[in-house]
Amino acid sequence: MAQQIAALIPAAGLSRRMGRCKALLPFGDSCAIERAVATLQDAGVDEILVVLGPTGAETARVLAATPARVIWNPDPESDMAASVRLGLEHLAPGTGGVLVFLVDHPLVSAATVRALRNAHALSPEVILIPSLEGKKGHPVLFPRAVLAEIRSLATLRDVCRRDSGRIHLLPVDDPAILHDLDTPEAYSLALAWWQSGDGRNFP
Repeated sequence: MAQQIAALIPAAGLSRRMGRCKALLPFGDSCAIERAVATLQDAGVDEILVVLGPTGAETARVLAATPARVIWNPDPESDMAASVRLGLEHLAPGTGGVLVFLVDHPLVSAATVRALRNAHALSPEVILIPSLEGKKGHPVLFPRAVLAEIRSLATLRDVCRRDSGRIHLLPVDDPAILHDLDTPEAYSLALAWWQSGDGRNFP
């Protein structure tokens, strides 16, 4: 039987390019971080860790109504990899892999997460990256075998580059894997796409 995976949402950044907290960007009656947690729940991920920074008090209040567990990163200038490394220290023993789900990609579908979980059950030693028409996206599922490397290498990209043979691209029909919310313009486009209900044609 395959070991359970955990999801880690690094959300400790200062969102300088966006100019406001990305985790709290509204999508209807919910916000980006709520959508991310709900998507993971719908896909059957039980352990969800969210790493917040010193300015994350409001995000923590939103998460209080969810099953996600908040981990605090006290360094406001640390990078995403540092938040991921911090989150790894709080995983349940025996976790079979970690899905790094960026709050920048809150519209990724539960079907994509389920596809990654199912692929992990069949190939538990590979790094799984969703792809659309050959383009790599997010979230990325790191197996237990490489978690020690995340702790020792500078970035997650370095972990992926260390051995291309252990990377598997998983084709999915989900344009949201390619589009992050780094700027107000990107958020406006994503919001319009979400409101349109057009599952394919992400602007």
